[in-house]
Amino acid sequence: MSERPSNVVFADRKLEKEFEELKKGRFEDKRLYSSMERAIADMKKDPMCGKRIPKKLWPREYSVKYGITNLWKYDLPSAWRLVYTIQTDEVMILSVILEWFSHKEYEKRFSY
Repeated sequence: MSERPSNVVFADRKLEKEFEELKKGRFEDKRLYSSMERAIADMKKDPMCGKRIPKKLWPREYSVKYGITNLWKYDLPSAWRLVYTIQTDEVMILSVILEWFSHKEYEKRFSY
């Protein structure tokens, strides 16, 4: 990637609020929050640190709701998955977190 600054945001305010709520939750929630913080730091350093998901596997709702042109997954501990897309312009690279879920929910969303 180029020398453009990279940032990470959530697809919407509701998702960001759910992320912040993890901090106050049970032990597992706090651990997930910590893992996601690490993922966000990694994504700021290298937006392509996740694994690219082939277009044929994209859930239709992501294309409809977000108009994505690429899709990535970041594997979190305990088989959790974080799904994001990368948006770029001349000024900045933006990783947009769309969802996170357990491996079972991930398989269901992606019809595995």
